Amino acid sequence: MNSQASTLLDNAFKKDVFEGLTQYPKYLYSKYIYDKAGDKLFQDIMELPEYYLTNSELEILSLYKDEIVDLFYKNEESFDLIELGAGDGKKTKVLLKHLAEKKIDFVYKPIDISQNAIDNLSEALGKEIPNVTVRGEKGEYFEVLERLQSFSSSKKIILVLGSNIGNLLHPRAIDFLTKLKDTMTRDDLLFMGFDQKKNPQTILDAYNDAAGITAAFNKNLLVRINRELGGDFEIEKFKHWELYDPETGTAKSYLIATEAMKVTIEALELTIHFDPWETIHTEISQKYDEKVIKWLAKESGLEIETSFKDSNAYYTDYIFRKKL
Repeated sequence: MNSQASTLLDNAFKKDVFEGLTQYPKYLYSKYIYDKAGDKLFQDIMELPEYYLTNSELEILSLYKDEIVDLFYKNEESFDLIELGAGDGKKTKVLLKHLAEKKIDFVYKPIDISQNAIDNLSEALGKEIPNVTVRGEKGEYFEVLERLQSFSSSKKIILVLGSNIGNLLHPRAIDFLTKLKDTMTRDDLLFMGFDQKKNPQTILDAYNDAAGITAAFNKNLLVRINRELGGDFEIEKFKHWELYDPETGTAKSYLIATEAMKVTIEALELTIHFDPWETIHTEISQKYDEKVIKWLAKESGLEIETSFKDSNAYYTDYIFRKKL
């Protein structure tokens, strides 16, 4: 890359947009959906009747909060509750309220790539559960992993809810879990949600809602490029499309150009050409069965302590330890 190009691509968003839209097939990283508008759209998605994931995990946390908290506080020692991808904290509040009611000594450390999400969550918790100590931090998963070790010497409970692990294909998931394991001591716990394989239509409906909110959520990538990088995407000329492969358990989201077009992005000094029906891959959401989760744990140096399922067996929360 020459010096002029390096100057143009002076932050991660610019670099990733440039790289993704100059590849074939084109792609954009889903993490850039999450600005203020994207955060609100995702909160709207979680309220949709088709989006079963939120209610499934809420049911688990509500039904098994005593058992979960007992595992967290097994030896009555204080701990840091570190949540990766905290979002609005809707589900986590079930545990936080229960921990506060039991007067358990802990610090909640929500981590999110969106500063807006961290600020909103910290403000909400200050009003709703004021006796919980909250120390939020903005960051991406892999950046935060490098800092986990230095947070404190306290026992760590690491939360990854919402099946966020599903944003990674298996090789990257193993890499992510291995790095998590490397930050853990034998006493630390990893509490992670996994969306299960199920009727393919149920999965498709969850990511292709009738109200079009998921479509608007994915298109927010283009809206953000237009606003922040001087793009001229005509948003209405892109169609959201969802696929699910029941063999691999992979759901994929695309934005598809409905006609030939030329798009200019001023901040990148870049012009991109689209053929009719050309795609931009925006997101994956991996689904799992027990065999795959046991394999992921083994490959990552983790072992399953226990697990909790919702009443439909749509979703499972697993607790892992570092394998000796």
